Amino acid sequence: MAVYTEVDDEELIAFLATYELGPLLSCKGIAEGVENSNFFLHTGAGSFILTLYEKRVDENDLPFFLGLMEHLSARGLTCPQPVKNRDGAALGRLAGRPAVIVTFLDGYSVHHPEPTHCAALGEALAQLHLAGEGFTLARSNSLSVAAWRPLFMPSAARADEVEPGLRALIGAELDHLESHWPEGLPQGVIHADLFPDNVFFIGETLSGLIDFYFACTDALAYDLAVCLNAWCFDAGHRFDPARAAALVGAYGRRRPLGAAEIAAFPTLARGAAMRFLLTRFVDGLNVPPGALVKPKDPREYLAKLRFHRAAPADAYGLPT
Repeated sequence: MAVYTEVDDEELIAFLATYELGPLLSCKGIAEGVENSNFFLHTGAGSFILTLYEKRVDENDLPFFLGLMEHLSARGLTCPQPVKNRDGAALGRLAGRPAVIVTFLDGYSVHHPEPTHCAALGEALAQLHLAGEGFTLARSNSLSVAAWRPLFMPSAARADEVEPGLRALIGAELDHLESHWPEGLPQGVIHADLFPDNVFFIGETLSGLIDFYFACTDALAYDLAVCLNAWCFDAGHRFDPARAAALVGAYGRRRPLGAAEIAAFPTLARGAAMRFLLTRFVDGLNVPPGALVKPKDPREYLAKLRFHRAAPADAYGLPT
């Protein structure tokens, strides 16, 4: 979440007039995240999140994202629900951007998770994967291995500004991942971006998942690898085996991993680290002037990638 596009008060009031949400009481931009423009919206009907879609989000993908949230909610997963206007449409336009209002979830993000939080996440991730069965729409992962080199190359000459030798390291790692990327793993709906700021807790109880705008159809175990990278390293980017064991163990109790997924997991973990290293690197070079956004440091994921390149296969708490 972030704010790239400012919204004029009169435009916003006119937009809200097409909904049954009562008068606008307040609207505040959200600085966290990197992709879309997001606002806390308070109206006579309560609290909501307003999202204007930017950058990598293809408007043609929005029915997938919105339909997925409705599908998962109907199957017991707590996630935001699109609010429909008086014409029954969830998708509108505001400030020249596709725009959606979704329901507000109670809870807060845990930025220094303990193993108990990781276990709750693992169970919720497995629930998401199981609840996604039967969803009739599909969307390919536009940020999977085939997209990484095209994403990197236009800015490759600047990679050593982040850290000397980074361009060569990324090039070698892309060679490895492109030739070793696993195929034929169990597929389904994945979140693909389930970072701590997209998971809400009340105490130690997980209260909901948000921000489904990278969701796609891909290997389910890759989603677990994304979560391991995001949740199982400490503030100094050091791997925490206790968190990993809690995450992977809780996931496997709800949805057991197959032998092929277990064998592929170290490569999936490397790939997940590469994906976020590259997008953080590219996004940091392309922040629009005046945008209310906090670019994330790509060196965090460089440290994680280096861990995975050297880690033994039994480092992740996987079943044997």
